[in-house]
Amino acid sequence: MKQIKSFFSKYRHMWMLSYGFIYIPWFCYLERTVTRNYHVMHVSMDDYIPFNEYFIIPYMLWFLYVAGTILYFMFTSKEDYYKMCIFLFSGMTISLIICTFFRNGTDFRPALDPHKNIFTGMVASLYKADTPTNVFPSIHVYNSIGTHIAIMKSEALRKRTGIRVGSAVLMVSICLATVFLKQHSVIDMIGSIIMSYVIFGVVYGYNWSAQDKKVTEKALG
Repeated sequence: MKQIKSFFSKYRHMWMLSYGFIYIPWFCYLERTVTRNYHVMHVSMDDYIPFNEYFIIPYMLWFLYVAGTILYFMFTSKEDYYKMCIFLFSGMTISLIICTFFRNGTDFRPALDPHKNIFTGMVASLYKADTPTNVFPSIHVYNSIGTHIAIMKSEALRKRTGIRVGSAVLMVSICLATVFLKQHSVIDMIGSIIMSYVIFGVVYGYNWSAQDKKVTEKALG
């Protein structure tokens, strides 16, 4: 019992994770109620992006990427943890507000043969579990960017070039996955990038170092 009390005392900042009790019910409500008469998010560029089921891999890695990074900072750096949570949860709340008052979705999911290979089967399961609504701005894109920013801003990880470059590659892969899996329109991605830029300035300030830029540029080729 003492060990449990000691744990919660030491990591009492985990209270931030209770945000899930706000986000999950709100999101589920929108998923149930936004089923028709919504604005279709679509731009011409979407028609030139082919469907690719292999992007389901980075798309699903998003869950481990975001959750793993939050837990890492929760146990290692209270400051990085708070900043990351504030960044993520602010954008997630804004997204819910937008979807509540601006009902939106997509209409370009392809017909799939779930038996073609394991990847199309995974995409088919994703389509079944996740409706094509409440897509703008993309939380997958926004949280991927926020997670990468938190890693790049961490003093403890400043010299871990492999982790920083790997994070950049995974972030870009996840963002691309949202459009190659036809989960989102390009405009959903752009909306998330703009929102990330605005909230980045509020949480971290616009002081991206030359070293941070160099690592990201290296990851992008």
